[in-house]
Amino acid sequence: MLSKLADDVKSIFPDIGGVRVVAIACLTVSSVILGVREAGWLQPVEIAAFDKQMRLRPDVSPDPRLLIVGITESDIRAQNQWPLPDRVLAQLLTKVQSLEPKLIGLDIHRSTPQEPGNAELRARLQDQNIIVIKKFGDTNLDFVPPPPGIPDKRVGFNDFVLDPDGVIRRNLLFVSDGKKTSFSFSLRLALAYLKSQGISSQQSQQNPEYMQLGSSVFVPIKADSGGYKKIDDRGYQVLLNYRSRIIARQVTLTQVLQGEIDPSWVKDKIVLIGTTAPSAKDVFGTPYSPAEQENAKMAGVVVHAALVSQFLDAATGARPLFGFWSERREVLWIVGWTLFGAGLAWWCRHPLVLILGCGVGVGILLGSCFYWFSQMSLWVPFSSPVLGFILASGIVITYRSYDAQQQQKIVMKLLGQNTSPEVAKALWRGRDRLLKSGKLPGIKLTATMMFADIKNFSTISEQMPPEALLEWLNEMLDVFTHQVLSHQGIINKFTGDGFMAVFGVPMNRVHKEEIAEDAIRSVKCALAISDRLEELNQNWKSRGLPVIQMRLGIYTGPVVVGSLGGKDRLEYGVIGDSVNIASRLESCEKDRQESNCRILIGHETFVHLHEQFLVESWGPLPLKGKQQMVDVYRVVGLDRAGESESGRRK
Repeated sequence: MLSKLADDVKSIFPDIGGVRVVAIACLTVSSVILGVREAGWLQPVEIAAFDKQMRLRPDVSPDPRLLIVGITESDIRAQNQWPLPDRVLAQLLTKVQSLEPKLIGLDIHRSTPQEPGNAELRARLQDQNIIVIKKFGDTNLDFVPPPPGIPDKRVGFNDFVLDPDGVIRRNLLFVSDGKKTSFSFSLRLALAYLKSQGISSQQSQQNPEYMQLGSSVFVPIKADSGGYKKIDDRGYQVLLNYRSRIIARQVTLTQVLQGEIDPSWVKDKIVLIGTTAPSAKDVFGTPYSPAEQENAKMAGVVVHAALVSQFLDAATGARPLFGFWSERREVLWIVGWTLFGAGLAWWCRHPLVLILGCGVGVGILLGSCFYWFSQMSLWVPFSSPVLGFILASGIVITYRSYDAQQQQKIVMKLLGQNTSPEVAKALWRGRDRLLKSGKLPGIKLTATMMFADIKNFSTISEQMPPEALLEWLNEMLDVFTHQVLSHQGIINKFTGDGFMAVFGVPMNRVHKEEIAEDAIRSVKCALAISDRLEELNQNWKSRGLPVIQMRLGIYTGPVVVGSLGGKDRLEYGVIGDSVNIASRLESCEKDRQESNCRILIGHETFVHLHEQFLVESWGPLPLKGKQQMVDVYRVVGLDRAGESESGRRK
């Protein structure tokens, strides 16, 4: 599939230093990632990353402008009634008012009387600094009106918008049905508090439809802002920038009624009153919930405090609102990291460097996202670029592996035409050393060499046209090469009218049994060549081509194998005195040609044959260039049962 894809884009990307592969991987992965992201499948991962960053960033101290009066389980048990009677709430409001708060936010529904004390509560709710709640709910049946007789300017809805996982990450400011705009409970409190400081909401110069408090513009989030995709963005929403796990100081209902709180905690503060008891089921998941073992969920009144604190901080410039990149910039961010991953995987060839590079790359990505999140309140996509980085690098690595396999097949095929698969594998295994130094180091081992040559070849070549001679030679050498390879030898080189074959390389044969096995295979190969030569001669004779006689020399001994030449021209060389002796065995006593294929071996080969062959001793003979005589034997054939013992040399 990768090769087909590469062929399809050859006309688009130049094949320069892997540019084409990197470009294909980048475009393919980016397209898939962006498609998956657009479908919303990465949203759970992105919001999980958002929560993690929220928990990791440094906490801000509790907001000193707020006080939360929570109605706890102990308070409910102390009052022995739920819902609390109106008289208790009236007493609570009276106590709080006596301490001169700036505002009181009552996050408790009182659309119907809870006697006794409803008249007292209604009278108390007429105070102009008290803001109450209503609830829209999901349907008309869920609608809960505010307490009667309270003007709209002191009423706010306490509905939250929940993410698909039930966590509160967004702040709903107001909603409109086209005729009437309803403000949230937290926004009512914040606007009333800021008004006393000379700050009011206004239209933004950036966009008349955006609300601005102080210098902060509340840009509404869209369905695809940040890591979101296809969320419900109805109404006017911004991302909730939690202050910390602890939003503000909290006291209990009982503490207030018994006068056990410091008046400075209340004076000129915003006091939010609501239920914190889990039994009231007014608790919600937050980004901090996964890290909390107890009381993982946050009470609704505390969430409202977080919303109010966000408004106040944004209006005064203490903490910025969360921002987002444009869709175009997010796409460039994702594509850029995908391209980086693909490029890194292509140009980092060493596995350790590649692993370190990928680790550093992901670390930089994670660090950048967290820096922008914690220091600049900017939510940048994290999972999409990470996934693109990993997938793109993985595809390039896979392609490189695939390409290496294809190259190996080609190299093995090319090498295997002149050498055995074993030599080709050895060269491939040592390709790193070849690339580094341009050659394979020499290895000393014991092998069996075979030299083959045609008798009177010069005379034959004079009688044939060059084209016919070449075709005739190729036909012969193809047959002989097949015999060498089938007997696990290698053709080290062709000598025009002959060849040099080696048995026992490139593996280091150290055991005597292995060396003997190589010697036996070489002699069997020589006999097989002799048999095939008889067949070839009969065929050539019928075709009017020359018939030939051959000489083979075989010798077993130590050699050194490795690369010969320079970087521009290399060959797999076999050198040593044993090679010279094998060559001299082939050419010695040229006139003694008892058969069409004469096979001569040295004593060092003979001792490994274990009486498997019929041989004829020629005795010690002088070889050209050698000072010492060499014991020479002629191989007659395989030793058959019942053959005469007289022809066997032990």
